[in-house]
Amino acid sequence: MRFEKKELLYVPNILSYIRILLIPVFIYLYLRAETTKDCLIAAITLAISALSDMFDGKIARKWNQISELGIALDPIADKLTHFAVAVCLCTRYMIFIIPVCILFFKEIYMGVMNLYKMKTKNKKLGGAEMFGKVSTAILFCAMILLVLMPEMPEILVYLLTALCSVCLVVAWIGYFFVFRKL
Repeated sequence: MRFEKKELLYVPNILSYIRILLIPVFIYLYLRAETTKDCLIAAITLAISALSDMFDGKIARKWNQISELGIALDPIADKLTHFAVAVCLCTRYMIFIIPVCILFFKEIYMGVMNLYKMKTKNKKLGGAEMFGKVSTAILFCAMILLVLMPEMPEILVYLLTALCSVCLVVAWIGYFFVFRKL
């Protein structure tokens, strides 16, 4: 990967740095949360991360700040955030281990397939597909709700966990077919 030093300061890349820096902040806030207000602060931190993720690509395209660094950094920030939040949720909702496992194996599959396609066919996944973006948006919304409402009724926790699991499986299947076409 080659990039120019000026790309380090591109606004979309700065947003990715901020998302990565918010991960330990979120972990600290969430694991120390004892009151509804504490959970609200952790959820706001997560929402800021999600919003910056939503806008970095738009800003990159609008301001012509698309860079190799940003193309690599954005999904890394996404994956680190998803895993950190999902694992934190397991401390309160053991059932959330299901989407954590699906997410883990889906990302391993995608990483291995991307490396395999690059090595054997000199092709790689061009970016997130729409079904992947929708899955990510639903995952983030569900996780924010779970963080925000620690006293949520158990049935809703199960429904949100099932929704996350189904979305992740659908995205995994979608990427399976994308990689077959490469």
